[in-house]
Amino acid sequence: MKKIFITICTLLSLNAFADKEDLSSNILWYDQPSQNWQKQCLPIGNGHLGAMIYGGVQKEHIQFNEDSVWIGDETDTGSYQAFGDLFINFDKTDNAEQVSDYRRELNIDKAVHTITYNLGGVSYKREYFSSNPADVMVFRLTADRQGAYKGSISLKAAHKADFKAEGNKISFAGKLSGQYRKPEENYAIRLDFEAQVQVINEGGSLEIKDGKIDFKNCNSLLILLSGDTNYLNRHDKGWKQQHPHQKITQLLAKASKRSFEQLRQEHITDYQSLFKRLSLDLGKTPKHILSLPTSERLDSYRGRKADSSTKVSYKAAALNLTGGKPDPELEQLIFQYARYLMISCSRPGSLPSNLQGLWNNSNKPPWRCDYHSDVNIQMNYWFVDQANLSECFTPLSEWLYSVVPVKREATKEKYNTRGWAHRAENGIFGGSSFKWIPGDGAWIMQNIWDHYAYTGDKQYLENRAYPLLKELCQFWEDFLIEWPGGELVSPESFSPEHGPIAEGNSYEQQLVYDLFSNYIQASQDLGVDADFRKKVASMRSRLLAPQIGKWGQLQEWAKDIDDPNNKHRHMSHLIGLYPGRQISPITTPELAAAAQVSINARGDGGTGWSKALKISNWARLHDGNRAYKLLKEQIHANFYSNLLSFHPPFQIDANFGYSAGLGEMLMQSHMGFIHLLPALPEEWSEGSVRGMCARGSFSVDITWKDGKFSSATIHSLKGGPCRLLVNSELSVKHNSQSIKLSQSAKGIVSFSTKAGESYSVTAN
Repeated sequence: MKKIFITICTLLSLNAFADKEDLSSNILWYDQPSQNWQKQCLPIGNGHLGAMIYGGVQKEHIQFNEDSVWIGDETDTGSYQAFGDLFINFDKTDNAEQVSDYRRELNIDKAVHTITYNLGGVSYKREYFSSNPADVMVFRLTADRQGAYKGSISLKAAHKADFKAEGNKISFAGKLSGQYRKPEENYAIRLDFEAQVQVINEGGSLEIKDGKIDFKNCNSLLILLSGDTNYLNRHDKGWKQQHPHQKITQLLAKASKRSFEQLRQEHITDYQSLFKRLSLDLGKTPKHILSLPTSERLDSYRGRKADSSTKVSYKAAALNLTGGKPDPELEQLIFQYARYLMISCSRPGSLPSNLQGLWNNSNKPPWRCDYHSDVNIQMNYWFVDQANLSECFTPLSEWLYSVVPVKREATKEKYNTRGWAHRAENGIFGGSSFKWIPGDGAWIMQNIWDHYAYTGDKQYLENRAYPLLKELCQFWEDFLIEWPGGELVSPESFSPEHGPIAEGNSYEQQLVYDLFSNYIQASQDLGVDADFRKKVASMRSRLLAPQIGKWGQLQEWAKDIDDPNNKHRHMSHLIGLYPGRQISPITTPELAAAAQVSINARGDGGTGWSKALKISNWARLHDGNRAYKLLKEQIHANFYSNLLSFHPPFQIDANFGYSAGLGEMLMQSHMGFIHLLPALPEEWSEGSVRGMCARGSFSVDITWKDGKFSSATIHSLKGGPCRLLVNSELSVKHNSQSIKLSQSAKGIVSFSTKAGESYSVTAN
């Protein structure tokens, strides 16, 4: 029996670990203003209100968004829309071109965007952030010379609006209307919108002129911006509530009574209560590389110049992975950047992250900037609980719960079944478009279930997850068909987003298996619906199982028709491997080997999100070096200089999918036990992670050295048994006494834990 050393200790604050992190690892910075919204601007956000910053010297451009600025209704997806622009124009001086020491940075440790430069012997500084507690965006402009600021502030709306300017405030308001693809299409729901800006000056003067706020000889400026719509996530209330004017006015009035320092500290404290829970160390980057602007660090990593104005090929054949210089702190920065982006675009009370998170500058954005449910919205949320951001998951479950009544009605009309199903494109009012893909609903429910698996939140399970799980099981009870041999299969449909229309495609078979498994566990945990649970278990046992085809592949369809030369970006037939749990090298080695054949056939190229998915697939196959190759390829070919990922174009799912894959390389917990370092690549020979979460309500700290496990601390958040697998010889002790542990034939050890206590595991 393997020896394991386990000691019980007091639960340590996760913040204490993160405080030791080198802040230089958590900064994006550039030595020029942005010239391109998509490739160079840096994002800020508080969950529902965000902006992209240009950082110009003579003209500042801040393009802002609010997550409910949508056109659409219950019959059509519509589209997420741009909101508006804030411009700060500075009066030109005789030495306007003499700019030096320019620096534009985003500190993701504090969620503060800063711009500094010297112009004509004056040092200027701007600090920007979007505060969740105050629900306003805050912009402060200071200088080291009195009266240095002269210019004007103006607003531009992305939709037809009425403008108002008086005192120290400017605003616009109107009703959203428009068309996305069909010129004749007008949407039944028209939301009210409003944005307000308030300016507070120190020294000098403010004056309303031509709808703008002119400022003269000011020592500093504090600009507060807030905006909203009257959207309400309630189908039974017609999706609307009161006009946002009073709410916005009150928010600005409250914020304006507080100092910038108070607003800033409140914002940082709130943000770090989430961000500082997890720290990551994958190795040290040489100082000469670490000191480069982020765009140049990317060039160094890639071993080539990739000017942000140049379209970078995302084809695998175009990549040279051998010429770049190692930068492990860039790899961990991109992981932490995804956590920053998620905190910035998905907080309780907001809508979930869409295809671009929160940030959009178009009224006709790619793919409607919507909630694509055949991989994209799922990928956005795969990493959230593992990355210790459980609160950020709430918007997804709340959105789904709000739109299911609309889905239920549409499903009844389409299929004449109970329950609900999905089309691939979805909006905030429940309307949808593109193809019906019944498996999509089960795929989203995989996310919904996983949140419970991580948190153990019985109230969430009872009030949100379980009703949707049961109703979706009822849909599939009505929808599945029986083959002559007794197998249950899905009716004719396609495997996203390609292939023939056929019965029993693997995409839906594996998702329904996963749905039924999760429902059975949920019913048991709540102690309800025993009879229906038995029926679901019986249906699960009759589902057509994954098949291995003639060239050793995991079949994508019930018939053996897979093309070994197909390089399609979607790998929908591998859901049982990731993010599901039907296929594993530990429990189903033959199916895992077939999945490997299929992934190899698809190749390592593809879009940004496709590469991100492949990282997780290889991690689940416990091949860390291959997973790392895909991670490196994604950095080489699918990130702009502002580290936003692209499909192309910009699509945030690959940012989040990258972090999901990296997390799977370091720890997995989907098979009922915590597997430490299941896919550690050779390149990360030494490192640590603090505060990564595992299913079963555990937080885990891991250290490794020379490519091998060194130690771990398991923080038990709710108590109960902990099952653990580590590919190392371990020792176990408590109070100098050996602990009797149970151990399976596969090397999994288990031990009891108490809520709020920590358990140290050490390698021999």
